[in-house]
Amino acid sequence: MNPEERRGGPDRQRELILSAAVNLLAEAGPSGLSTRAVAAAAGVQTPTLYRLFADKDGLLDAVADFGFESYLAEKRAFETSDDPIDDLRRGWDVHVQFGLANPAIYTLMYGNAQPGRRPAAAAENRAIMRAMLERANAQGLLRVPVETATVAIEASTTGSVLLLLALPEQARHAGLIRPLRDIVLDAVTERTASRDDRSPIADRAQALLGIITPAGGTDPVTDAGFSVFEAGLLREWLARLEEAAQRSAGGSDPAQGGGAE
Repeated sequence: MNPEERRGGPDRQRELILSAAVNLLAEAGPSGLSTRAVAAAAGVQTPTLYRLFADKDGLLDAVADFGFESYLAEKRAFETSDDPIDDLRRGWDVHVQFGLANPAIYTLMYGNAQPGRRPAAAAENRAIMRAMLERANAQGLLRVPVETATVAIEASTTGSVLLLLALPEQARHAGLIRPLRDIVLDAVTERTASRDDRSPIADRAQALLGIITPAGGTDPVTDAGFSVFEAGLLREWLARLEEAAQRSAGGSDPAQGGGAE
């Protein structure tokens, strides 16, 4: 029995190749994801890789789908509330959190878009979001057609996450793009759920976060004499204050797991 036969059948070989590719992607980025390197890491011959994935594009799509599975599992299990727009807001946050926690996989999924090519995981994620929008539309809550809202939300989430991922790791804060979430949802819906109940503390924390966000290579907080650590801590506190105020305004009890997580 040759070494490759000992690696198991096609399904097992496929799993080994995808696991090896995800590890290489995390270690070396997309440039290190050559078919030869992946095959060697998986312990299979390069022709086996081509037999299972057809070509490098097929491999990359499969790696993106494989890496996105945990995110999709969370989205499939997403519990809808009585407010479809609040569900869209929570869905946005889940998407952003996954992207920031998995930069290599996210960039592979959304950072190399080609006309006519969409990984299955990206298509499923879009379908889940569209279903949320269909539900909002059925309740008369959309200002625009469902397809227009789908494109607007997808473009703003993926574009903003990719922008954050281009920043140094310590500067990638979800709070920087949270105002965009509310702007986009306000633009495509008749109202933003829980907006009337929103705490003024949350609004002020969000406004101050926007003012002290680094821009143009300068940080207004460190320019005022604070250390980099103190600046980061201030932004973290404001983000946490905003989130706590939002939970309180929504009537959820974090101890009971009723937040936006």
